[in-house]
Amino acid sequence: MIVLSRFPRQERREALREIVLSDPFFTDQELAKRFGVSIPTIRYDRRILGIPELRERTRVFAREAYGTLRSSAKHEVIGELKELVVGVYACSELKIDETIVLPQTKAAQSHYLFAQANSLALALTEAKAMCPGKVELEFIRPVFLGECVEAIGRINEQEDNKYRVRIISTVCRKEVLRCEWILFTIDSPIRGEGEGNY
Repeated sequence: MIVLSRFPRQERREALREIVLSDPFFTDQELAKRFGVSIPTIRYDRRILGIPELRERTRVFAREAYGTLRSSAKHEVIGELKELVVGVYACSELKIDETIVLPQTKAAQSHYLFAQANSLALALTEAKAMCPGKVELEFIRPVFLGECVEAIGRINEQEDNKYRVRIISTVCRKEVLRCEWILFTIDSPIRGEGEGNY
């Protein structure tokens, strides 16, 4: 990645505009690193240029590019599917109610948080059938009754039948769960034991 910190301010802003137009899913942190400046500088540049924050850019892109969500995905995702740009970005929300918490602590059972993230990762792909190859996850803090978990997913890489997917789950924009998936498409019937893998 080329760091553009030596650009004069006006040239930096022009380059920033071009980068965000080409890929609206860059975070302020990623842009700050790319340009070799602080996050507040990137936010100030965005305001000067009239570039909205990532959340709003994603909403606009999703509305214009896809219009409506895949009806099948609405039924497959755990929680409420809010946004879906197949192959790029997805977002869902899960309200923590009495049915999914532990009675003693009122903390959400962890497998529901995993299921939300897992189903979002699957919804991101266009394949009819997927199989997980590997997942790394980190629970950062418990989630409690009444809280709302927002899961945001993005495909970081796709090669042949393999997808690398990252899901971040937050409550009030503070991380509660991080997940990294490697998923494989299943284009033919799964072979029996001893016949090899994917």
